[in-house]
Amino acid sequence: MNSALQTLFDRGFIKACTNLEGLSDLMDKESIRMYVGVDATGKSLHIGHMVPFFALHHLQKAGHQPIALVGGGTTMIGDPSGKSEMRKMLSKEEILSNSESMKSQLQTVVDFSENPGEGKGRAMMLNNADWLTELNYIDFLREIGRHFSVNRMLSFEAYKQRLERGLSFIEFNYQLLQSYDFYILNKEHDCRLQVGGDDQWGNIVSGVELIRKMGGPECFGLTFNLITRADGHKMGKSEKGAVFLDPELYSPYDFYQYWRNVNDEDTIRFLKLFTFLSLEEIATYEKEGVNINDAKERLAYEQTKIIHGEEEADKARSAALAFFGSKADTVENREGMPSITIAMSELEAGIGVLELFARTDLASTNSEARRLVQGGGAWIGEQKVDDPRALIDSSFLDEHDELILRSGKKRYFRVIVER
Repeated sequence: MNSALQTLFDRGFIKACTNLEGLSDLMDKESIRMYVGVDATGKSLHIGHMVPFFALHHLQKAGHQPIALVGGGTTMIGDPSGKSEMRKMLSKEEILSNSESMKSQLQTVVDFSENPGEGKGRAMMLNNADWLTELNYIDFLREIGRHFSVNRMLSFEAYKQRLERGLSFIEFNYQLLQSYDFYILNKEHDCRLQVGGDDQWGNIVSGVELIRKMGGPECFGLTFNLITRADGHKMGKSEKGAVFLDPELYSPYDFYQYWRNVNDEDTIRFLKLFTFLSLEEIATYEKEGVNINDAKERLAYEQTKIIHGEEEADKARSAALAFFGSKADTVENREGMPSITIAMSELEAGIGVLELFARTDLASTNSEARRLVQGGGAWIGEQKVDDPRALIDSSFLDEHDELILRSGKKRYFRVIVER
């Protein structure tokens, strides 16, 4: 088997391929272009979006050329795959803004520079709005739609599931548009491979078939395992919701903590999928006698370094060690922790505990803060606060004139007090 494909198998990415032997032979003969698409439904990607891009990283390192396709056009339609209900419609302006925000996030994993490192193929970033928004619907139906069988489309699992709940005609068109994307990318950029999550299998196969029916070369589809945690929860979900890559939506400290707190049985698997460490180095964490927490800390650090940079990863690790490890608790070690600043005069006057927690990432509303306090999960320093009527004043300050708020055992927030 082609060595790059073998790497993906060894790291746990691959679920299915339309013609594995044919794809392997092609990749042995030449550098190929492959693409993955992501729709611009929000201003930030979350970590669940990134599995195909981590796979592309390894393929690019082996000399192949990734194309990241931002779905500026398909976002206007909505993909029913893996969805239980119709997607919210966004304006063209919102979609364009989201597309721009996502570009820099993808660059943390795939190299789009003019001169990528030795052995790498240069990556491209395209937007399907460039060709989809100018389509003439009648011409599209005549040239593309005639190649699709409704019976065939309804046989795919994504459509079966949605038919039970209701599938709009606008969503039904999505498969045609995604297939057309592959056709255009093959025609204009010689793209021979589409990759994506396993829930995209039907769309990917349809694109491969469309290119064949339109007289193009054999193209290929490769899908990856949908990543779930050992506890059955969807990958990239946390107490705060989606684990976004945008630091304004999900702080680097919380991002680090998310990975630091994964289940023991997920750790090695996630090291293979979500870091660039070699399999040989990862194997050292599987040896008998190795503390699993060492592997978790390495996973958290490497993932945070990739997405947010080395400086933020160092800050997050120092902040975590200050409270969970053996390092001294210093102000410097708290720098990576999410924080707010309040005036000493406000604190001296007293702030209701519910209001204080609701100002932080630990509770989004006073009601949520009340549940946290009454449930015994609210702490300030080493003091539990279980009275929702409590006033927090300067007597709660620690030796650094700060308040360290805690939710449960693992979530911390820093309140800096200015005199």
